[in-house]
Amino acid sequence: MILYNTLTRNKEELKQKKINMYVCGVTVYDRPHLGHALSTVTFDVLHRYLEYKGFKVKRVQNFTDVDDKIINKSKELKISAEEVAEKYIKSFFEDMDALGVRRADVHPRATEDMKEIIEFIGNLIQKKAAYVSNGSVYFDVSYSSDYGKLSRRNLEDEIGGTRIEKDMDKHNSADFALWKKAPENETHWDSPWGIGRPGWHIECSAMVRKHLGETIDIHGGGLDLIFPHHENEIVQSESVTEEKPFAKLWVHNGLLKRSGDEKMSKSLGNSFDVRDALSLYSGNSIRLWILQSHYRQPSTLDDDSLKIAQKSFQRIERVLSLDSEKGFNTSNFLDRFENAMNDDLGTPSAIATIFDLVHEINKSNSENNRVFEGIMLLKKMLLILGFNITEKNLDDNEIMSLINKRNMLRSEKNYNEADNIREELLLKGIEILDSKDGTSYRNI
Repeated sequence: MILYNTLTRNKEELKQKKINMYVCGVTVYDRPHLGHALSTVTFDVLHRYLEYKGFKVKRVQNFTDVDDKIINKSKELKISAEEVAEKYIKSFFEDMDALGVRRADVHPRATEDMKEIIEFIGNLIQKKAAYVSNGSVYFDVSYSSDYGKLSRRNLEDEIGGTRIEKDMDKHNSADFALWKKAPENETHWDSPWGIGRPGWHIECSAMVRKHLGETIDIHGGGLDLIFPHHENEIVQSESVTEEKPFAKLWVHNGLLKRSGDEKMSKSLGNSFDVRDALSLYSGNSIRLWILQSHYRQPSTLDDDSLKIAQKSFQRIERVLSLDSEKGFNTSNFLDRFENAMNDDLGTPSAIATIFDLVHEINKSNSENNRVFEGIMLLKKMLLILGFNITEKNLDDNEIMSLINKRNMLRSEKNYNEADNIREELLLKGIEILDSKDGTSYRNI
């Protein structure tokens, strides 16, 4: 399997069979939005597919649970910062569970790894890669000769061309905080440099070192993290290990944008919560919408994209409900699927192969041919991509309740919602029959 490496700007083959993977997680001050879902589903699928291909994977995905945004949220909600973090970690897991995301092997939190963070900072100070200034600690970017190698940014331009007003505590404007001095009435920890809390970048370096070691195979995250977050992770980690590579391969997913080419984020006020999306669309539909775009490309969310994905997945579910016997020729569908996934996680082509298979199954079934092998292969490919295809049966009371709701919607001329109920029942193998004598149903 090959993956695109942001560091080298080339596709590279994964040769070792044991993969240590770290993925930058969310800052837990609010519910996750679809941009978080896009990144999390991407690396969930990468993990699943690597395991399918015989790799042994250990995935670590962190939570940033100490941050100015969390502290501000705690003041707004009048609860502690710890309670804010717990509230939104729980929300994250609930929403990702609904999207079929498997838990990482480890979900570390910054507050739980504070000892390692403080030790890491101490090592940087000892190596003179960092300095203490007015109760805070900063990394000295001039310490490393290759700072900027991931983002391809020039350090002199960063120092000389920054628009940020110079911080008098820093040696130069590009230096970044490892430890931030904090007031006593806010969340803080004791350190050799005074009370404070860690900077954002140092958290990930310390967690990687603790849970995966000095060098990892894959480091993942969104494109917006390349600079400064991942650039700073590299320089502080490799300064401690004296140039030992921090991560061999950097994998970055594209960003989610609203129509109009604007990045989706909480701070811009244009985010769409996963919870809101799940109230309208199934977890499978949202996962399908994510995987129909290549992970490195930007994805645009508009009013129709999730509706189209919902309709598309309903086509798949109808095929899964067909009665089947042995006899279907799967020909080269699995080869096409694997070839797409082997080439930099090419989920759009893999999804296209799935729909080609769906078409062939429907065609064969309409000709009264057997489709067992086709349906089994379809289930296999869906499971590799993390779709939930667990069958859900309805009893007679549940069926009649949905039929009565549909009839009420039709009487109110709400035909779209009424049709959605018909589609929902069809997915479960139940066909509604309308006649002058009323509405009945049959199993199909």
